[in-house]
Amino acid sequence: MTLPQAQLDEVRTRFAEFLKTRGQRQTSERFAILDALYASGEHLDADALFARLKKNGVSVSRATVYNTLDLLIECDLVVKHQFGKTQARYERSFAYWQHDHLLCIDCGEIFEFCDPRIQSIQETVAEIYGFEIAQHALNMYGHCRRENCDNKPQTAEA
Repeated sequence: MTLPQAQLDEVRTRFAEFLKTRGQRQTSERFAILDALYASGEHLDADALFARLKKNGVSVSRATVYNTLDLLIECDLVVKHQFGKTQARYERSFAYWQHDHLLCIDCGEIFEFCDPRIQSIQETVAEIYGFEIAQHALNMYGHCRRENCDNKPQTAEA
């Protein structure tokens, strides 16, 4: 799902202002990393992002990718997920609906879903405990039922 150009412009402006207030340089590499993440609807790990940038002809180091990801998290444009024991994955967070994840432990596929009842539960729990929730993450692990699921356990013939 791509964002409208006006929102992409707003994301770039927000990042530029963030870098300026922090006294950080506004480099083309940093913006290429931002653009690559926002062009993708995937949950990318840093190495996959690095490979994608290299494939697209962007001259960038792994260190720049990791450092820029940290900056993007800090300015709330990217969210970092740690799904189980796998490498951290990143996804855009600006103008992105609240959603949760189903993760297949066989093939590693990530399915996003949104259920308004979860938001309602979150609000109720926050009210009961006098708690202001800044964010939440719900990750459910299991076995997807797709026929082409890699590493799917074989069932015994009856």
